[in-house]
Amino acid sequence: MYESSLSFLAAPDGEVQSSAQAHIDARAMDAYSQVVTAAVEAVAPAVVRVHPRAKGRGGGGVGSGVVVAPDGLILTNSHVAQGLAAHDIVTPEGRSLTARLLGDDPDTDLALLRVDEPVTLPAARLGDSQALSRGRLVVAIGNPLGFEATVTAGVVSALGRSLRGQGGRLIEDLIQTDAALNPGNSGGALVSSAGEVVGINTAVIAGAQGICFAVASNTAAFVLGELLAHGRVRRGWIGVAVQRAAIPRRQALAAGLAQDAGVLITSVEAGSPAALGGLQDGDVVVAAGQRRVTGADDLIRALDWRSLDTPLPLTLLRRARLEHATVVPRERKG
Repeated sequence: MYESSLSFLAAPDGEVQSSAQAHIDARAMDAYSQVVTAAVEAVAPAVVRVHPRAKGRGGGGVGSGVVVAPDGLILTNSHVAQGLAAHDIVTPEGRSLTARLLGDDPDTDLALLRVDEPVTLPAARLGDSQALSRGRLVVAIGNPLGFEATVTAGVVSALGRSLRGQGGRLIEDLIQTDAALNPGNSGGALVSSAGEVVGINTAVIAGAQGICFAVASNTAAFVLGELLAHGRVRRGWIGVAVQRAAIPRRQALAAGLAQDAGVLITSVEAGSPAALGGLQDGDVVVAAGQRRVTGADDLIRALDWRSLDTPLPLTLLRRARLEHATVVPRERKG
């Protein structure tokens, strides 16, 4: 022991510091691994493989789904479900089930399935996606390329993104992440460090490196409720593309706002309710009616079926000044 102490004292400073840093790095990596492992244990049992039946038979492709209720409610992507009525489901332990399509919402690339058999399945909990921030750890769970229960980890790169879907539709309120996704991951779970589903994985940008997207869980919860109640989602449309934007504290104080974020309008469609209402690229919407808007999901909720053909007052920041506008949402068709 005496010799070891002397050896330690005689070691060059650089070696001592290097050893201490390695110990710190190892502890940090161990903590990271524990967070990822806990998130996977909480949600992976609820992530299933989805095989749409093309014309009543197998062979319609493969994707993932997330069980959100023990009696067999499954959220997946609209582009995975393909509008088909019947689906084969394979659970993580290899159990084969069948499911039917309850509702489909291409505008958010979400679909809802229900298992036909009487079951009690592990179910995941939908978290609050608006509580996310850039840089937060997230874990993607799915079945890419047919490999069961594959796990990748990354961080939230951006919130409130918009993306054109396969049919040219603009999908709002997407979470951008660098967690690796591949074909078959679509419809799987994006999971927070708290073990809650904060997104339904939906897309990878072809040709890009590490740019992946998921539909925010707050939007998924809204769509889930609408599909259960009505079989479809009726919503207002005003013709804008948006993304979440931070409001500098100085601007918020000057405008008398008690919020640090709003929704930035990145484009306005010609002839749309937004264009007729005078909205412009660069406007930041901070309220819709009496609803404070701090993210795209807030605006989506303001544009529910009750908003149709009814004047909707908007409060916005334009060139750092508080302005007001009114739009009349129309129902989105096709």
